[in-house]
Amino acid sequence: MDVKQIFSLIKRWLWLVILGAIIGAGLGYFLSNRETPIYQATTRFVVLRSAQTTYDYYNYLEGQQLVSTYAQLLTTEKLLLEAYEKLGFPVQKGQVTAQQIEDTQFVQLTVKDPDPFKAMTIANGMVDVLIDQSAQLQTVKYDAAEKSLQDRIDTSLEQISLLESQITNISADVLDKQITTVQQEMAGVQDQVDVIKMAMAKIDPLSVLEEDRAKLNEYQNKLDELTPILTLYQNIYTDLVVLGQTSDSGDLIQPTQLEQLKTTLNLYQQIYLSSINSMETLKLSKAQNTPTVQSVEAAVKPTMPISPKPGQTAMIGAAIGLLVTAGFAFLVEFLDDTLKTPDEIKEVLELPVIGFVAEIRNGESKKGESLGKFVARHPRSPVSEAFRSLRTNLEFSGVDKPLKVVLVTSSGESEGKSTIAANLAIVVAQSGKQVLILDADMRRPTMHTQFEKTNRVGLSDLLTHKLAAEDVIKPLERIPNLHMITCGKRPPNPSELLGSERMAQLINVFRDSYDFVIIDCPPLLVSDAQILSTKVDGTIMVVQHGHTRAIAALRPLEELRRIGAKVVGVVMNRIPRNRDYYYGGYYYYSPYVSQTEEGQGGETVRHKRSSSSRRRGWFGRSASTEKPVDELSEVEQGQESS
Repeated sequence: MDVKQIFSLIKRWLWLVILGAIIGAGLGYFLSNRETPIYQATTRFVVLRSAQTTYDYYNYLEGQQLVSTYAQLLTTEKLLLEAYEKLGFPVQKGQVTAQQIEDTQFVQLTVKDPDPFKAMTIANGMVDVLIDQSAQLQTVKYDAAEKSLQDRIDTSLEQISLLESQITNISADVLDKQITTVQQEMAGVQDQVDVIKMAMAKIDPLSVLEEDRAKLNEYQNKLDELTPILTLYQNIYTDLVVLGQTSDSGDLIQPTQLEQLKTTLNLYQQIYLSSINSMETLKLSKAQNTPTVQSVEAAVKPTMPISPKPGQTAMIGAAIGLLVTAGFAFLVEFLDDTLKTPDEIKEVLELPVIGFVAEIRNGESKKGESLGKFVARHPRSPVSEAFRSLRTNLEFSGVDKPLKVVLVTSSGESEGKSTIAANLAIVVAQSGKQVLILDADMRRPTMHTQFEKTNRVGLSDLLTHKLAAEDVIKPLERIPNLHMITCGKRPPNPSELLGSERMAQLINVFRDSYDFVIIDCPPLLVSDAQILSTKVDGTIMVVQHGHTRAIAALRPLEELRRIGAKVVGVVMNRIPRNRDYYYGGYYYYSPYVSQTEEGQGGETVRHKRSSSSRRRGWFGRSASTEKPVDELSEVEQGQESS
């Protein structure tokens, strides 16, 4: 699709796009005005962390995540419920939105509500609830650790107290046992010392007997051995009785159980001290990491609603309407495979466009008036000029071999082929040629209605040898040089009649008798047109603008080519007047027609001479057979115009 086609498409659908934009804007404005006004209140608060001894990127990320967490907490069901309990009216989740201001510790809280006072109250109340709950929300993660440490401390204290009690009890028993043991040992040693001293007392120290001296020395040695032992027991006894301390000397006074209890007591004392240190560290960390929430900008009562915005909504509606209609137009054009331009016809059908006939407007033809004689009733109209242009193109198409018998058909029904055939016959007759129009549509004949004639007898009677040619040929009184053969009674076998040798003979007779023969036949949907196309000099295919589908026109055309029929070209019918390629448009011909001479015909002598000169070479007739311009009847002159 080139630029020209794009602009043509825009021009063709511009009214729909504009209408869609207007409807979308109006609908958007109407719906916007019916909406409930919504007010918006905004407040800001800051989340501050305690001072950090060190700073790094991870602390920064942690701070940003903390601020984002607080922003999300504002929209939780728990906080909304607490706000409801504090404010006294419900707060919906969709009313509240919180967003962290980029790269800062500020959070912006936005509340929407139909009541401006409620919007302000909710915004400020939500911040107050968050401030009240911030410490509780942050200490949740320390509660478990604190409880665990406190339980460990309490358990350690209980165990220490129990062990100390057990050690105390065991120490008293050991002390008593040690005192008794020491007393017994000390008494035994004292008895031995007393026995030795008594034995020594019985021996005279001045005795010269060797035996006495030996015993005395023996007793003295034993006494020297026992005296330190007795002194030791006395000291131990003194410690036990006076100081109350047990002795560590040997297995004699130190039980194994007491030692185990002391070891266990030492272990629990270490656990207790470690737990105390951990608790202090945890409390310090809690104090350092508990943030502070502080309001920095309280919300104020809004004065103007943020929605609805009729103007903005109308613009959005207009844009949506424009896009929808533009998309619809594009879809229609994309799915539309009808023939609408000469370029499409040349590309698809590979045939030239030899005629452009515009649609006839309501004001140009009276109600109930037949369109078959339109060019006779309106000789100065652009439609009439379009048929004259078609007549000229046919003349050039038959330069090498003059076209005398032309078949007019179409690809489908209701495309205006009969109207084209009738008006073409009139403009050719207006040029001074003897023209015969033959209605060969034996299925749905319409040519008699085009010229307002009866259809009692016609071609079917000729083909069945019921009547002669002079009996069925009807001259048209008000249109000189034009004769017509209607269809007659519709036969049950039209294809057989049209393909008969009799039909071929009649065509040859008419070719010799008339300057130009136009045959109106059924559409190419049936085989009648294909049968007749091989018996004529050329076939004209009528295509209705925007109605004839490309595939519907191409398939029968390929069949015509297959059987060797000559297709002269295509006539585009019922073209809208606003199409640039409409050759007979008002923009070109109306000024020209307005400058012609006065009168119904309004034709200048120079144009008549030009038309007369063109006729001489058309159907191979000599100049002597043409009527001079000055001999044309007044009716004929009035019907022909440039």
